[in-house]
Amino acid sequence: MNICSYIDHTFLKPTAMHADIIKVCEEALQYSFAAVCIPPPFVREAKRLTANSNVKVATVIGFPFGYAAIEAKLAEILLAIADGADELDMVINITALKNNDWQYLANEINTVLPFIHNKKKVVKIIIESGILTDEEIIKCCTLYGAAGVDFLKTSTGYAEKNATVEAVLLMRKNLSPSIKIKASGGIKTYDFAKQLIDAGAERIGCSASLAIVSGQPVNEKQVY
Repeated sequence: MNICSYIDHTFLKPTAMHADIIKVCEEALQYSFAAVCIPPPFVREAKRLTANSNVKVATVIGFPFGYAAIEAKLAEILLAIADGADELDMVINITALKNNDWQYLANEINTVLPFIHNKKKVVKIIIESGILTDEEIIKCCTLYGAAGVDFLKTSTGYAEKNATVEAVLLMRKNLSPSIKIKASGGIKTYDFAKQLIDAGAERIGCSASLAIVSGQPVNEKQVY
């Protein structure tokens, strides 16, 4: 298996510097990763660095907590697209979910999705599966599957619990085949990445990408 083609090579630290983004993009080009996932202020630079390649530029929306207003998320989306982002990883309003306000979540996705798909961009909806019950994960699969998102994504990497094989299996069982799954957060080894792919993930978001593809020990300073 060519695991490189599954990887979104990620650097989302709030202390990210231009040198970090250059390094991430160079590594993505070297290993032919699926995408780089970087903070919004660096989208334009990442797009320039990966020009004329198959590496996509992804960025985050409403990250990492998800409780920004719908209008704020839409503004982030429009700016990211204008800067050249190919893929948008958006955190849902988890506060609304935990307050059982599924109508808000429906309004949120139905507001932003037309703008994304009209521009032929990809959206990955982050549900933060590690802090959800199985019932809540299934409800997310129903809502976002019906909306027609491109990916449902497990985690931001900032919650107390990250991606699990069990969450990916549950998502795959409750999503139509047309909706892909991205697993992210706490993925540091090839074995774990392969388990997630075998469970149904079609993308793996990680900052330990080089360790995963080379089998070398993880540099914890580089892992968010």
